[in-house]
Amino acid sequence: MLGALIIVFREVLEAGLVVGIAFAVTRGVERRGQWIGGGVAAGILAACILAVFVQTIASALDGVGQEVFNFCILATATVMLIWHNAWMALHGKELSVQLVRAGEAVAGHRASLASLGAVVAIAVLREGAEVVLFLYGLAAGGGETMAAMATGGAIGLAAGAATGLATYAGLVALPVKLLFRVTTALIALLAAGMAAQAIGFLEQADLVTQGNPMWDTSDFLSDKSLAGRALHTLVGYVDQPSALQLATYVVVILVNVVLIGFAATRSPARVAAP
Repeated sequence: MLGALIIVFREVLEAGLVVGIAFAVTRGVERRGQWIGGGVAAGILAACILAVFVQTIASALDGVGQEVFNFCILATATVMLIWHNAWMALHGKELSVQLVRAGEAVAGHRASLASLGAVVAIAVLREGAEVVLFLYGLAAGGGETMAAMATGGAIGLAAGAATGLATYAGLVALPVKLLFRVTTALIALLAAGMAAQAIGFLEQADLVTQGNPMWDTSDFLSDKSLAGRALHTLVGYVDQPSALQLATYVVVILVNVVLIGFAATRSPARVAAP
């Protein structure tokens, strides 16, 4: 039971952090539940389908199909998060002036909600697939009974979901202006972390050269621990990052900053100001 509990809690924790941030950043937006909830449902469905074909995917492209697949979905999520931040910088002034009225305006621009829904789907897909594979490994090893796995999985799911709710509650307790600043920063870090992880998969597949780690903090805080995994999801923490991963992380942060700055100068509220 303990093995299933830890596995499910760890993966649901990671997905729950992304879902919590997505709900917080769309506070006051109509129909956000449909888009984000749809993303969760799509991610779960895709994770189940992926689990069925994981061996086929893994054996593709001379045995590095899984790494290439992971790179593609993480790269897609990175682009969508950058797009969302730039869009919010363009329309965020409206949100901070009058949340409800602006929420209706934002709802009219489906692209931003769709991008967040897709990112949620990708997060749930990634973590859901790992849950299926890890639990399958536990069952195959015969270390736990199905009843024990089901009980542990249910407890882990509840604990992970509670953490996601706590993340959301903590964010929405912030004043509106501060909420947008914090969630913008979190999304920029999410994007940078996903981009660095994508590069890590290319390095694992030997499609790009992997040099020596820039540092090693695994003894202090392993990225396999619960705290390390949470930081890995939120800010892209890696205990042994390569130079290319670090460079990618910095570049994505800079791209976010530049695009947000440009979008802010073009925002309707600023243009309309005297």
